[in-house]
Amino acid sequence: MTPDAIQQAATVVAENRLNRTRLDTIATDIRPADLHDAYAVQEVSNEILAAKGFGDPVGYKIGCTTPVMQDYMNIHEPAFGAVFQTAVNHGQAALSHADYVEPGVETEIAVSLAADLPAAGAPYTRDSVRDAVGAAMISIELVDARYRDYRDLDTPTMVADNFFNAAVVLGDPIENWRDIDLAEAEATVSLNGTELGRGQGSLIMGHPLEALAWLANRLAERGRCLRANEFVTLGSVIPTHWMAKGDRIDHRFPGLGSVSITLA
Repeated sequence: MTPDAIQQAATVVAENRLNRTRLDTIATDIRPADLHDAYAVQEVSNEILAAKGFGDPVGYKIGCTTPVMQDYMNIHEPAFGAVFQTAVNHGQAALSHADYVEPGVETEIAVSLAADLPAAGAPYTRDSVRDAVGAAMISIELVDARYRDYRDLDTPTMVADNFFNAAVVLGDPIENWRDIDLAEAEATVSLNGTELGRGQGSLIMGHPLEALAWLANRLAERGRCLRANEFVTLGSVIPTHWMAKGDRIDHRFPGLGSVSITLA
């Protein structure tokens, strides 16, 4: 894509999010054709959103890191997006359903970084990213289907729009996370007090830190890096639940505690 096409596509994506409208498609002549173009559009769109009051990007979400989500979305490779400062919540979040187009939740494990993972260090592995992790956290990602029909929308366009991200809820940072078997522990998710689903951490690419290594490597390919104090949500252990007004989701993970979100 030319710089002008990237700018035009980024403006379309950003304005759709700012206006809480449903994006149908991006005009063919400025639509990202592949993931390389999609991330270029995402980067410029995020600059626009930051300048419009979203705050700086302070973390990342990774989508489609689990078989259940790849099957649900019919997308067979992970994708990442940025999370803005104003979209971060902690513990128990009470948000307004009316602030979103078609909100849903994904229940995840997150990590915060105590050290940079510079591009020069790639390729990274699960073992080589471990020492950069300062804490692990239980988390919920609030996603928003800001589209006419996400089932029919092309993947690069969704990636350009931060792959559905709208907000996150982070639990307390657990610094002794190495004492927890993140792969074997099983998350429990409930909807309005009734169990909705369960999923082991190993669903996330075999081990949650595999997803962190994947992101560090993808960013390195773009000359970017993960930095200390950023966080990353690593992927959902159950399929997306699209929330009705008044719904409450509780997410519990052994050793990491619990978080909840209510959309009033």
